[in-house]
Amino acid sequence: MKTIGLIGGMSWESSKLYYEFLNTKAKDLLGGSHSAKCIMISVDFEEIERLTFKGDWAAIGNLMKQAALKLERAGADIVLLCTNTIHLISHYISDSISIPFLHIATTTGQSIQKQGLKKVALLGTKFTMEKDFYTKTLVNDFNLEIVTPNTNDRQIVHDIIYNELVKGQFTNASKQKIITIIKQLQNQGAQGVILGCTELPILISETDIDIPSFDTGKIHAHSAMEWSLQN
Repeated sequence: MKTIGLIGGMSWESSKLYYEFLNTKAKDLLGGSHSAKCIMISVDFEEIERLTFKGDWAAIGNLMKQAALKLERAGADIVLLCTNTIHLISHYISDSISIPFLHIATTTGQSIQKQGLKKVALLGTKFTMEKDFYTKTLVNDFNLEIVTPNTNDRQIVHDIIYNELVKGQFTNASKQKIITIIKQLQNQGAQGVILGCTELPILISETDIDIPSFDTGKIHAHSAMEWSLQN
């Protein structure tokens, strides 16, 4: 089993689930008392959030680079960035380390492809929904058609994520808003929905909607555990 390096804290609400996902997958695959070999560096999300809204992606990239290098020096064999949005600067990580970097959009695309879907909705922060760092992987590598909410609904999702979910607030009112947005995207032909913010699956469960949902954090962690055993 290889050692999985995790850059967490964005937010810790979802990062704690990565640890659970890795260990439950290790037990599922190996049985007995097996658990995952992993190392996590957790950043201060307040700093990351402030830089995000300033648009200082280079500063965030350098912070992520330093975190990844620390993981490599600590003995990690692969690096995961435990967030969707900050993959916008994932090249700072992949260009600076000599060990593999597992991109969350790649593992998500593989999962969608296995289910044979062609048109999927993407929910996340405005950065994830509006910039192409995520969708270009899904479109170019997996030939998927991606649909996102309208401008007003994108703002609603974005605000729920930053004002509530990353702060550990999960309300039924926000849940119903997200479900309504997903149903509208389903009416536009979406066969499934990517929960492209690692906190969204805490709010929305598979049973809340009528189309397949893709928990990007769980998919990411499970793929890393499989890689750990195969390599």
